[in-house]
Amino acid sequence: MKIIKTDIDGVYILEPKVFGDHRGWFTETYSKRKFKELGIDIEFIQDNHSFSAEKGTLRGLHFQINPKAQTKLVRCTKGKILDVAVDIRKGSPTYKNWVAVELTEENKKQLLIPKGFAHGFLSLTDNVEVQYKVDDYYAPDCDRSIRFNDPEIGVDWGIRNPILSEKDVKAPLLKDSDSNFIY
Repeated sequence: MKIIKTDIDGVYILEPKVFGDHRGWFTETYSKRKFKELGIDIEFIQDNHSFSAEKGTLRGLHFQINPKAQTKLVRCTKGKILDVAVDIRKGSPTYKNWVAVELTEENKKQLLIPKGFAHGFLSLTDNVEVQYKVDDYYAPDCDRSIRFNDPEIGVDWGIRNPILSEKDVKAPLLKDSDSNFIY
């Protein structure tokens, strides 16, 4: 497994080794031991799987506030997405900065997103499947979102009118959210 640093400390792109032959391929997407060797000591406890039928579906920007904040390890297992992590830790030198990575079923890259970040993704193809591991359970009372097009953050999604859920349409701006992350 190869670890690639991004412009934001703690957000990493992970490239697993892929072994292929005439039958297909095999890859190890997670190994607690190998992650520890890379300096990533996280105990994942839940796996999530989402499906987006149409290209242009945007999910996010989502996070859970403390005390149920989550670290996520995201991968796209069918299709292609633009995966985005936004630093929402007040006082951070990269506060409101974001990282965007294209994750595809072909490149098999993964994005590690630590606590204190909002996460979202845009489906770049039809019939997209995204799977991700988290290190804390889903807690509806701590579930939050911020508007995907918050002008103070300025994520370049490359789309004007994405397909959004009701929750994402009504999401507040970061300045109006009750995000409780301190750097």
